[in-house]
Amino acid sequence: MSSIPTDTALLHDLEPVVAENLERHLKLAKEWHPHDYVPWSEGRDFAFLGGQDWAAEQSRLDPVAKVAMITNLLTEDNLPSYHREIATQFGQDGAWGTWVGRWTAEEGRHAIALRDYLVVTRGVDPVELERARMGYMTAGYDSGDKSALDAVVYVSFQELATRVSHRNTGKATGCPIAEQLLSRIATDENLHMVFYRNIVAAALDRAPDETMKSIANEVMNFEMPGATMAGFTRSAVTIAKAGIYDQRLHHDEVIMPILRHWDIFEREDFSGDGSRARDELAVFLKGLDEQASRFVDRREQQRARVAARDGSRSA
Repeated sequence: MSSIPTDTALLHDLEPVVAENLERHLKLAKEWHPHDYVPWSEGRDFAFLGGQDWAAEQSRLDPVAKVAMITNLLTEDNLPSYHREIATQFGQDGAWGTWVGRWTAEEGRHAIALRDYLVVTRGVDPVELERARMGYMTAGYDSGDKSALDAVVYVSFQELATRVSHRNTGKATGCPIAEQLLSRIATDENLHMVFYRNIVAAALDRAPDETMKSIANEVMNFEMPGATMAGFTRSAVTIAKAGIYDQRLHHDEVIMPILRHWDIFEREDFSGDGSRARDELAVFLKGLDEQASRFVDRREQQRARVAARDGSRSA
């Protein structure tokens, strides 16, 4: 009989680690309030209350920043689905249950703050935004057949990916207030990543082969939770071309830092399926690195052509 704990048993074994990291998180997390990051003095009524409805010229965001802000906000909007998923996977009792509640409460601030900022500053069309929210939330998010261990591994990478996306979106807005807000949200996401990353580290020590298989599977099949959003592929391409989030960043700033933290390619406690999974992951990462380099090269070449064309027009 295998000595590897079942998924349920492993979650139970990790309860003390969850409690320890929950305490750590509560000590590090700083209280903040969404209303502090919204320039309310810029707000005014829309036509329904006798004011003026949104018009494109009212937005100070460039088209790329709009796409990134909407994508980030809609991703945050699906919190009810995410809560259902992690509550189902991790349970609602003990330290796991407390973490699920705390995580949900902290994530809830993000959509509140982003929507208030965008509506008050008239950064995007609020009618289009609401219709997109209704569509995306109605569809919801389903993690499929992920095990609880798969889910913890997935969110380790996903939280860091979200942090990078928020941080770079803030820079792309050209608005100091938006950048400050998105930086604050990114800080939350980073703390969430550290929590999940530490849980996976403990799982690696208790069940290295089983955890390694989950890591390889989640990295090689990773997609952002917003992948089911209408128009997501088109938006993702726009965001990648702008350098807000692309394969290079995904490889260099998301996947590799976490794998290094877990000492994935230095560990000597894998055997059988675990070793095979690590080998498969190594091959995948080499291919991803090469794809990322080609994408960046093409993007730079395209930017150079555009700059040359613009220069010739102005001459």
